[in-house]
Amino acid sequence: MGTLDGKVAIVSGSGRGIGREIALKLASEGASVVVNDLDPEPAAQTERDIKATGGQAVSCVGSVAEEGFAERFVNTAVESFGGLDVIVNNAGYTWDSVIQKMTDEQWDTILDVNLKAPFRILRAAQPYIKANPTDYHRKVVNISSTSGVFGNAGQSNYGSAKAGIVGLTKTLAKEWGRYKVNVNAVAFGFVVTRMTEVTADSDTKITIDGRDIRVGVNPDRMAAMATTIPFGRGATPVEAAGAVYLLCTPESDYVNSQCLVVDGGRV
Repeated sequence: MGTLDGKVAIVSGSGRGIGREIALKLASEGASVVVNDLDPEPAAQTERDIKATGGQAVSCVGSVAEEGFAERFVNTAVESFGGLDVIVNNAGYTWDSVIQKMTDEQWDTILDVNLKAPFRILRAAQPYIKANPTDYHRKVVNISSTSGVFGNAGQSNYGSAKAGIVGLTKTLAKEWGRYKVNVNAVAFGFVVTRMTEVTADSDTKITIDGRDIRVGVNPDRMAAMATTIPFGRGATPVEAAGAVYLLCTPESDYVNSQCLVVDGGRV
């Protein structure tokens, strides 16, 4: 018996990294999961891995920033598994510059992916949630960042988006309490993913939604950062997923409108 038996979850950005581990964890506890990624293969791999362990999953491939994606994401859950109980807004990425070098495109792109997309997904889910009351609590977990809570140099776009996520979370917690929905956020500090892997190459890039985005952390900067974390290291994606899972369980039924900072005690 899993703590999420019979529940249906959608997890954006769950083909890789933290999102993948969130999807795997929720599925391991009995949830049927709608997996999402920009690219078909990572989404398909997460789906296969869930099914290989006896879980239920289906993919909904595409950019969360696309017009109409939010409705398609929600409808996939309802049509495939007959409901929607857990929403995890995880998809996102960074595109950094100091403010005097940041373009409008950088600002708009990061706000669209990290803030507007979660807003649209939640807006798309509201009619179904309202029309289908439950005797248990549904859960929303929005992924923020310590950049949005405390700020971070070079991330005025990302920090603003993730601060907005906290405001969105607290507002929806008040609007959706009457529907028995808990709305919380998790603000991650340093988590080791493909976006933050140690690299001596300052020009390492990955392609996201047709854009070449610089990724990776310089080894010296990584070593300096590690000294500020009591555990001496960043989190693994599995550890990050565990924090999200906590807010999806019945044990968190009276936890609402909170932003849980998960940074190993760095700040």
